[in-house]
Amino acid sequence: MPYRIRPHRDLSVEVGSVARHQLQLAIDVLRERPDGLHDAIHEARKKLKRVRNLYRLLAATDKTFYAGENTRLGDAARSLSRVRDATALMETTRHLAGFALSEEEAETLEATRTVLELRRDDVERDEIDLEDKVASVIEQCDAASTALDTIDLPSKPGPAARLLAKGWRKALRRARTALEACQGEGHGEAFHDLRKAGQSYWMNLSLLGDLWPSAFAAKRQEAKRLVDLLGHEHDLTVLTELFDHEPDLFGNGENQSFLLAIIIRRQQDLRREALALAETVFAGDARQEAGVIETLWTAAAIGQKSGRG
Repeated sequence: MPYRIRPHRDLSVEVGSVARHQLQLAIDVLRERPDGLHDAIHEARKKLKRVRNLYRLLAATDKTFYAGENTRLGDAARSLSRVRDATALMETTRHLAGFALSEEEAETLEATRTVLELRRDDVERDEIDLEDKVASVIEQCDAASTALDTIDLPSKPGPAARLLAKGWRKALRRARTALEACQGEGHGEAFHDLRKAGQSYWMNLSLLGDLWPSAFAAKRQEAKRLVDLLGHEHDLTVLTELFDHEPDLFGNGENQSFLLAIIIRRQQDLRREALALAETVFAGDARQEAGVIETLWTAAAIGQKSGRG
């Protein structure tokens, strides 16, 4: 089933169905690993992120449930992050390769990719308990699925619509706060917060996509492009941090200067492009947009129930 909640069904039932489906997808990919363990971990973490976002949208109605399950799934995802983060660093050099301005820069990136691949392999060898961690994440997904039996969400259209509107409004306000921080200080953590806000908005547009398919599809495309830009930006921030902590990984002074030049140039371009796009993506007033969500949900829920009657 798609990552979507529909207004004509009981909200608790709908949320339970969507969350359990995502949790089962995470379990299946960790067990079957059709494209290898690294890809399986990446896919499973994306599913857990979707479940956590769903809960965040509804957090106002059951803060205890949200806090507990957010911690459970967040800890599970982080337990698998070390190898995946090392793999992401290696993949970052492929992104940078398209922006090399000279043969020397291209050669530096190829050497860097090789170094980071060896580092990824070392990290994987060090993670001698990785299979145990995977098994533990599967257990936590099962437990999270069972915990959904306790969730209590409003069943009537009006209260359900107000709950969703409140979560939507809070998410947009977090996004505007993050955007303002990027425009001000502009440090890596601020851009990471903006990326997380963009991911949340993109996922929320998917969750409620049936309310206004054409408009939400267009907004979802813009949000996804923003997330992709900020994803590359974040990877470069992490690569820079590794450079600062382990400079010897990156060869002699000349190679290091080539690498830093590419990173800084590309990161500045990504930030400029992302900030301009974020102004468009998050242009709407949070309260007004939440009001639209409330109106659309209520109208769809009542209209579909009337149609069945």
